[in-house]
Amino acid sequence: MSCFQHLIIILFSSLFLHFSQADVGTASHYGPPFLPTECFGEGASQFPSTNMFGSAGEGIWNNGAACGRVYEVRCISAAVPRTCIPGQAVQIKIVDRAQSSVSRPSTDDTSMVLSITAFQVIANVSSPLINIEFQQV
Repeated sequence: MSCFQHLIIILFSSLFLHFSQADVGTASHYGPPFLPTECFGEGASQFPSTNMFGSAGEGIWNNGAACGRVYEVRCISAAVPRTCIPGQAVQIKIVDRAQSSVSRPSTDDTSMVLSITAFQVIANVSSPLINIEFQQV
């Protein structure tokens, strides 16, 4: 095979490959009270008007560097079949540290804890834990 043929095969193959920069982890959910937060204290203005926010698990907390970051989150699987809502993703703002949040998550030691509003966009809220794909935007 010539170099040109190899190049054509590589280019053609790359059309079918999906290179993702996303991470995988787990997410749980939580409800009020949310204040104070470890990121921004008592200020209610820290919460997006859409209520699409969450708390960072220790894996992404990074000594508070996660505060204010926005992540796109997608449910990829769960222990209970049909928990994930296919094709749905949600963008959330990190406003707290999961480990020290005032409201306790549905499951401890997850990558993220999403507000119930954000969680129900991507999964059935009756599930305490889902597997997620997430990426900073």
